Amino acid sequence: MRTLKFEAGRYKVMTRRAALLAGGQVVMLGALGARMYYLQVLEADRYTTLADENRINIRLLLPQRGMIVDRFGVPMAANRQNYRVVIIAEQANDIESTLAAIATLIPLGESDQRKVLRDIRRKHPFVPVVVRDNLTWDEMSRIEVNVPELPGVSIEQGSSRYYPFGDKTSHILGYVAAVSEKELTGDPLLELPDFRIGKAGIEKFNDRRLRGTAGNSQVEVNAFGRVVREINRVEGDPGQQIVTTIDMALQNFTMSRIAAEDSATCVVLDALTGDVLAMASGPAYDSNTFSAGLTNAVWKDLTTNPRGPLNNKTIQGQYPPGSTFKPAVAMAALESGIITPDFRVTCTGSTSLGNVNFKCWRWPHGHGTLDLHGGIKNSCDCYFYEVARRVGPDRIAAMAQKLGFGSPTGIDIPNERPGLIPTTDWKLATYGVKWQQGETYNIGIGQGYVSVTPLQLATMLARLVTNRAVVPRLTRPGGVLKTGSPGFAELPNYASLGLAQKNLASVLWGMDAVCNEQGGTAYGSRITEPGMAMGGKSGTAQVRHMSQAEHDHAPKRPDQVPWKDRDHAVFIAFAPVGTPRYVCSVLIEHGFGGSAYAAPIARDVLRECQKRDPARSVPEDRLIADAGAPPPPRVDQAN
Repeated sequence: MRTLKFEAGRYKVMTRRAALLAGGQVVMLGALGARMYYLQVLEADRYTTLADENRINIRLLLPQRGMIVDRFGVPMAANRQNYRVVIIAEQANDIESTLAAIATLIPLGESDQRKVLRDIRRKHPFVPVVVRDNLTWDEMSRIEVNVPELPGVSIEQGSSRYYPFGDKTSHILGYVAAVSEKELTGDPLLELPDFRIGKAGIEKFNDRRLRGTAGNSQVEVNAFGRVVREINRVEGDPGQQIVTTIDMALQNFTMSRIAAEDSATCVVLDALTGDVLAMASGPAYDSNTFSAGLTNAVWKDLTTNPRGPLNNKTIQGQYPPGSTFKPAVAMAALESGIITPDFRVTCTGSTSLGNVNFKCWRWPHGHGTLDLHGGIKNSCDCYFYEVARRVGPDRIAAMAQKLGFGSPTGIDIPNERPGLIPTTDWKLATYGVKWQQGETYNIGIGQGYVSVTPLQLATMLARLVTNRAVVPRLTRPGGVLKTGSPGFAELPNYASLGLAQKNLASVLWGMDAVCNEQGGTAYGSRITEPGMAMGGKSGTAQVRHMSQAEHDHAPKRPDQVPWKDRDHAVFIAFAPVGTPRYVCSVLIEHGFGGSAYAAPIARDVLRECQKRDPARSVPEDRLIADAGAPPPPRVDQAN
């Protein structure tokens, strides 16, 4: 009886437990069903999207970089079809043997092969690894013919930046290269391994406009990341075309004209528009070497060359201007009323200040008595010593700054340097001592603390012949090609300098005499073709202080002086006389003499410029003359 009761009680307990277990299972199955309903029905769209995101990759497509052309549409920077050979490790039977076979078809050194093997070890076996880039057509053809015997090897096609004129345009255009770590901004386009950005010149200044907009490709991938197929492709927008102010034919001529010099620069401006028609700096470098990938040997040669091939001397070189600064000194004196064009100085070959003699370049004979016209024509130092003494350094500095010295001109290219125009306050703040009278004499002839860039010299002359605050430019506004001469309504609205026309005429008349009157310092380099005569100003700028004995026994030929100790040769010029349209600045580093060496280059370049006439016509009614001053005459020498 007791046993039956015990069994009945145990049965009831087991029944309750079974019920509880069954109930728990029902609850769990219900929760699972509800969760499955939530995931598969209510959240179906969300998880379908997530699944597609795991299956579909979106890859950026490189846009075509915008072209750069000259003022007439001649390509200066373009994109060239590029071939490269790649290898996929998982498809290659024996990678080392395959690389050795490739080396029999195209140049591929042992170091190149080791680099490929390193890249293969770092990447997935299905990812293509570049064996060699920038293949020539012949190299590409040899690989393509032998592809059946080269497992895993194929040819890929892309594009690379190409500069048709090589070193003729390197300092204008600059170059493109891979993005460095410090240049990453979060833009995914910059992280693509094949993407290139502008590093110098117009390529850098206009990089954003030239880049374009990336496209994208939607590709299906498997669990290992291998591409299965391309689902969709949207091509990007190419970069904008940049139209420069350069006349490529004139640029070629100018570069060839300075090629014989160790280190030189020449720039030509359209004085009315500020357009830079030619900007030559030598020695130069080939921009294509940066696109193809620079070797350590080439980079070392570029960076250790004492002639500075990487520097654009037109905007980065800062030099004492020598006597080419005298027109600015003359304008300061005329505008302040300190002198008139008739002001005369007697040059005996030197000017004394205490126990120091400041010599004229024509020492010991001197120039005799000269007025302003004669002072500029003969580049008389004693004349400008006295003018500078009377006008003072601060008035000279104010005029120099008005004419474009002492600060960047604002040209649309990076890394322009400002030069230096000293003042009495600057001297006190910099050196803690007051200005000395001898320093005034030095700046009167463009020496001492004064330093300028060759572009600033050309800008000064453009402002003198137009009486406007001309700003040089390298790109045409709106990207419009040059199709004819602009009407005056289309010219840039440069502010007037407010200088008296009679004073400008007096200075330009003196510069006319430099080239076109017998006895002028550059008479031997005049332009003799009718209607093309140029006016100019020579300069010979000392690069080191010379003792009295050195000055007395200075060598007469450049081959008698070490290159680094020779004076800089400088010359500035405008043409045609009477209706100036083009201005030119030439500087030869350690070129010895402005009249003898720089002036002939300016003559040839301005003559070529006028023959080509990049402006296509010369306006008739913007003459630099005034009824109250002697007009600068046209002088068309035939001899």
